[in-house]
Amino acid sequence: MQVIPALDLRGGRCVRLYQGDPKQETVYSDDPVEVARQWEKQGARLLHVVDLDGAFKGSFANLDVVSAIEEAVSVPLQVGGGVRSRAAVEAALAAGASRVILGTAAVERPDLCRKLAREYGSQVLVGIDARDGMVAVRGWTEASSLPASDLALRVEQWGIREIIYTDIRRDGTLSGPNLESLEELLAVTSLDVIISGGVSSLQDLQALKSYAGRVRGVIVGQALYTRRFSLAEAIKILSDDDDF
Repeated sequence: MQVIPALDLRGGRCVRLYQGDPKQETVYSDDPVEVARQWEKQGARLLHVVDLDGAFKGSFANLDVVSAIEEAVSVPLQVGGGVRSRAAVEAALAAGASRVILGTAAVERPDLCRKLAREYGSQVLVGIDARDGMVAVRGWTEASSLPASDLALRVEQWGIREIIYTDIRRDGTLSGPNLESLEELLAVTSLDVIISGGVSSLQDLQALKSYAGRVRGVIVGQALYTRRFSLAEAIKILSDDDDF
């Protein structure tokens, strides 16, 4: 299981939002490239990069920053935020993404996502962002009527093998990951999962170790930026020999 540092981009800066609320923003750096360099230096093997402006607007707004990060580091990037068309997938890959995250499109454009999954294989994965068990879309600003578990079953049928599951209520709150929802997803599908949202301590990471195998990684943001623990400490707890 890997520890995956998060870089959330808004207005060209590295920020964190509380439960995805754009009105509750904390800016951690005006230089996301240097932040990415530091995560790589501390041992990161994969970076999770989200274009928040793109998520809210529906199209990328920080691809220049993504490109600059890709040029500055040697670790792969998984990139999301506003990926709602084939052109967006191609643009993200051209900017240096190793993997592209489909979110809103998985709900609103399922036929397109099915085709993208077939054409791009492991280069695309689906982000399932849920609030109280229901999928949220468009930068988490709108609720859908689709349960997260139903979407997971749907994308598995498309050939998607891995999802990122984010509990919005936990994101940026340092309140611990939602293990109950994680267990439900693991029970109803055979998908591999990267979990995101709420990790606050090394104890939280220790609790996730029992899910190693199906849970391929954990995305950590706020806890790293506020120095609850170091990336090196987190890697020591969750390190294994698996590669993406």
